[in-house]
Amino acid sequence: MQCSKRLRGGVLLPQTGNLSNERGHLTIAMKDLKERAIRGGVAKVCAQGAGFVLRVGSLMVLARLLDPKDFGMVGMVTALTGIFSLFRDFGLSAATVQRVSVTDEQISTLFWINVLVGGILAVILATMAPLVARFYHEPHLFRVTLVLASSFLFNAVGVQHSALLQRQMRFTALATIDIISLTISTVLGVSMAWLGFGYWALVATAVTLPFVTTLCLWLTSGWIPSKPRIAVGLHSLMRFGGGLTLNSIIAYVAYNFEKVLLGRFWGADALGIYGRAYQLINIPTDNLNSAVGEVAFAALSRVQNDANRLRNYFLKGYSFVLALTIPITIAVALFAPDLIAVLLGPKWKDAAVIFRLLAPTILVFALINPIGWLIFALGMIRRSLRVAMVFAPLIIASYVMGLRYGPKGVALAYSSAMVLWVVPHIAWCLHGTVVSLGDIATVVSRPFLSGLVAGGLAFGVQSAWCLSLSPLPRLLVGGTVLLVSYVGMLLYVMGQKRVYVDLFRGMTKRELDGAEELAPVS
Repeated sequence: MQCSKRLRGGVLLPQTGNLSNERGHLTIAMKDLKERAIRGGVAKVCAQGAGFVLRVGSLMVLARLLDPKDFGMVGMVTALTGIFSLFRDFGLSAATVQRVSVTDEQISTLFWINVLVGGILAVILATMAPLVARFYHEPHLFRVTLVLASSFLFNAVGVQHSALLQRQMRFTALATIDIISLTISTVLGVSMAWLGFGYWALVATAVTLPFVTTLCLWLTSGWIPSKPRIAVGLHSLMRFGGGLTLNSIIAYVAYNFEKVLLGRFWGADALGIYGRAYQLINIPTDNLNSAVGEVAFAALSRVQNDANRLRNYFLKGYSFVLALTIPITIAVALFAPDLIAVLLGPKWKDAAVIFRLLAPTILVFALINPIGWLIFALGMIRRSLRVAMVFAPLIIASYVMGLRYGPKGVALAYSSAMVLWVVPHIAWCLHGTVVSLGDIATVVSRPFLSGLVAGGLAFGVQSAWCLSLSPLPRLLVGGTVLLVSYVGMLLYVMGQKRVYVDLFRGMTKRELDGAEELAPVS
């Protein structure tokens, strides 16, 4: 049988051969997909672990070198203009990854569209600089806004190069780029803060990160875009990217509008305190979502037409994210004052209450973010938009209700709304897919119960024997009891040892048997 095709980097290439050969290539492709997904996941997790250390370390240093107002100054601009960052790739990177097949002409045309959009956004933001300064009654924000505008062009130039590496499942290369760019930008920011540049250290970090990332992406991918072409079948890609961008805009407004309100009505100091607590809360969420999300979205997109594999891959990734997130959530809730004292220092003690109030959102995002990987891989953009249009007004209303009570009121209202929304969100998104609400409940139950028991033990130990200790040793004792008891409960009492042992074996094996599957999540 002639005219069969094979897949390389997501592009269908002609190949001759018979039906048995075609099936053989499919088996090899599936084996290679699983191997790349697992090894890519390991690379991303390791990179995000290193990134976590860098981010927390830089935050610890910068919190002691800079004042809350310095963070608030930059936070004012990023909260108001951050929505522009959602347009920087117009969802076209995800469209490139999600499609089963895509041509070089299409990717090249998407590249030039990204550059055009990035340039337009940079110009718009630069022209808005006087308005931003006037809105917050802070003249220094004029120059801050001008400099931050350049980051949009830096990001736009590297979008499709990153998407190509994702399609090729080259997550080790992407992980290396993440670490290099984060290290360079962090060293520059800390150095400038130490030299007394104040909030400009944060601005330099924000601009250097996308510049170095894009430079590394070009050098690594080796891809050079060709001239743009009009008639290359971009309609479906643009529709997917546009829908994804609209969805991101709605979500961004819902998750960040409180910072605009706090900056406008409570000032830079209040926003600085709230913003640092919010940033700490989001470090584990962002790291896990980046580490697992890119790999999961690429892998799920490749098996979107295979229901069994799709469900199996998704539930494994979901279980992994929850297993890592639950102890973090409990640690933040139990040890918030000690964590703030160790990470930020004594002048940030007011952030401890906000930090604790925001703790539930870590778990909520771990529950709902992976659902997005699934529905986007399936191309269900319209459903995601409908969910966002209901969700966003509810969250914004909660901010407004809590605003009169300051940062603490906003934090409490935000967490409460997120907790109340999580189950309806999951049920609505999963309706009619291969994954059921019962599957989610099964996956959640074991790590959740393990976390409750471990949290109770850690709280009891710390309350009985550690109250007289200083923050760091008290935190070490409580954290050790929490982690050891959680791992013991999850692996042995809840019977999940085989699941994670098989996952670990899959991470360490160079090649996997094409017929082999990891232990099912049950």
